Amino acid sequence: MNIETIKTFGELKASGYQSKSIKDELRDNLIAKIKNNETAFEGVHGYENTVIPELERAILSRHNINLLGLRGQAKTRLARLMLNLLDDYIPYIAGSEINDDPFQPISRFATELLAEKGDDTPIAWLHRSERFAEKLATPDVTVADLIGDVDPIKAANLKLSYADDRVIHYGMIPRANRCIFVINELPDLQARIQVALFNILQEGDIQIRGFKLRLPLDVQFVFTANPEDYTNRGSIVTPLKDRIGSQILTHYPIDIETAKLITAQEAKLVESQNTMVMVPDLARDLLEQIVFEARESEYIDAKSGVSARLSITALENLLSTAERRALISGDAKTTVRLSDFVGIIPSITGKVELVYEGEQEGAAMVAYNLIGEAVKSLFPEFFPKIEKLKKDDEETPYDAIVSWFFNQQDGFELLDDSRNKVYKSLLDAVSPLDDLLGEYQPNLKPEESYFVKEFVLWALVEFKQLSKYRFTEGLQFKDPYGSYISGL
Repeated sequence: MNIETIKTFGELKASGYQSKSIKDELRDNLIAKIKNNETAFEGVHGYENTVIPELERAILSRHNINLLGLRGQAKTRLARLMLNLLDDYIPYIAGSEINDDPFQPISRFATELLAEKGDDTPIAWLHRSERFAEKLATPDVTVADLIGDVDPIKAANLKLSYADDRVIHYGMIPRANRCIFVINELPDLQARIQVALFNILQEGDIQIRGFKLRLPLDVQFVFTANPEDYTNRGSIVTPLKDRIGSQILTHYPIDIETAKLITAQEAKLVESQNTMVMVPDLARDLLEQIVFEARESEYIDAKSGVSARLSITALENLLSTAERRALISGDAKTTVRLSDFVGIIPSITGKVELVYEGEQEGAAMVAYNLIGEAVKSLFPEFFPKIEKLKKDDEETPYDAIVSWFFNQQDGFELLDDSRNKVYKSLLDAVSPLDDLLGEYQPNLKPEESYFVKEFVLWALVEFKQLSKYRFTEGLQFKDPYGSYISGL
């Protein structure tokens, strides 16, 4: 349909245009996408077999939807992606504040204009990008914000009585007629404001002051809520929950591969960083494992959730840490080191809610310990497991490395800002590391080998085979007993 040639209601009728409700529009376009094997929700990973099928069923059922889940679970993104299921353009009566459908006008302005001009009523077109309204529910939101109120200035300018419905100033919901309307963090909305939504969801009535209004609004409502909010700050009143057709539970990624996809897609990296800094695959795995450890940590409040934004900002900080190091040392290119992970601690501390024990430990220490826990969890996937107890005469693949450190009475130091050449020569000096990598990781890329060497050292610390001391300029690794015996 050529919308540029259709300027009046008569021309619209002559074109054969069929009006439909927004819920039917979403349903019909979703059916077309499913038939054509097209993805309706591009860029959302990990929900292919859980959330998205439930969301599609809700759309096919023409339901209002509540997305219930912890923070950072793509609830708002899913709501915004529903825009892709709308028609490119829809016609409305030009000048209407509430996007009146020419075939089914609901405002006084639109009905009077149609009665006066008939087929000559001017038509405008609304693009789907303009058919999305969003409101963050906060305790200060009023009925006037959402529904509307009497406008005394309009009454004075038009010389109208307050009893005339033309003095009404429409709120956000009437103005979102024929649109998707999202209310984020629904439990934060005061109970009396939630009550004002009852009739809109069920019958399409709106109540403003003393006016008798029946506006059968055509709105697709999407609500988002955090289950913790039900007890922490407020709750969704039961009659409102009853009027929401489908409640869909979201979740965090269940595996590292999915989490890596999300992080790579969402992280905002500068091209020069990607050129200067190489990130080993193991480093990306470790970054995601830190988030998985945080969600299981006894020091972090699990009910509050650990957002996917943690790994996204952590990756950005990780590359910036390596970039800054290379700029200081004068290296044109560099590879992420495990010691660079100290730079992601600010990304962790601001995104986790600590329980009492965590507060006692301190946010920075909890974050630092998560790195060690992630190393410990990933290590057995790449190298033989380190047993806590072994017989005196039993040999392990790590004996040569531990013996090497036993003979280094002054310890072994890796400075945070050392040049690539110095860093590599220090790790190359620990010759037993080369033998271990050669046996258990023979296909390792040369540029990734140094990260893996450092990974082995951190793992030996976590399994109590070596000790690690953090000082201002870097890290020191030692045999835990060597210094004691030499003192004797």
